[in-house]
Amino acid sequence: MAAAQDSGGEQAAGRFYDDARVTFTTLIDERHLVTALFGAVNVPTGVWIDEQGRIVRPPETAWSRRWTFGDLAVGDERYVQALRDWVAKGAKSPYVLSGEVLRARLAGSNPDRPLADAHFRLAVHLYGAGQREAAARHWRSAQELDPLNWNYHRQEWAFDPGTAGAKWRAKYESLGGRPYYDPPALDLPARDR
Repeated sequence: MAAAQDSGGEQAAGRFYDDARVTFTTLIDERHLVTALFGAVNVPTGVWIDEQGRIVRPPETAWSRRWTFGDLAVGDERYVQALRDWVAKGAKSPYVLSGEVLRARLAGSNPDRPLADAHFRLAVHLYGAGQREAAARHWRSAQELDPLNWNYHRQEWAFDPGTAGAKWRAKYESLGGRPYYDPPALDLPARDR
C-alpha cells in the first residue's frame, strides 16, 4: 500500500500514482493522519505490517535504490533486500525486530511531536481557510518543536512553489553535516557491490 501525504490532495499527488500505473492500494492523505499515527518524518518511509496487523518494523527510510539530487546522494538497495527477505521468510526473517527493539524504535525521541503535529494540522487548516499569516505562525511552531520533521517543511513549501527550492536548500544547509535522511538501520543487509 502507498500513502501520499499531501495537503493538496488529488490535484497535487494523484498524477504520481497515475504516471506510475500502480496496481496496488493507494491513498492520498490530505490530513496527514498516516504520518502522525506512524511517526514518519520524511519520504520515502516504509513500515512493515504483518498479516495479523502487527507492526514488525517501524517507520524508517525506505529507498529502493541510490538517487542523486544535485550534490545530495541518498539511498541504496538494502531496504529492498531486507523487504524481499521478509516476504520470503515471514517472521523468521532476521529483519523482523524483537518486541523490545521495536518498542524502543516506535517510542521516538521527541516528546514534543504530538504538539508539533497539532500545530502543523492547524496550519494546514488555516491555510485552506485563507488565513495565511495565522497558518505561517503555526507552521513555525510545528517546525520549532520538531525541526527534523521534513514533512512539516515540505507541506508548507508546497503552498509556495516559487520559494520552495530556496527554502529547501537553506534548511538542508542548516543541518551542518547531519543527514537529510536517516541512515539505513544497522541491521539491514550489507550493501551490494
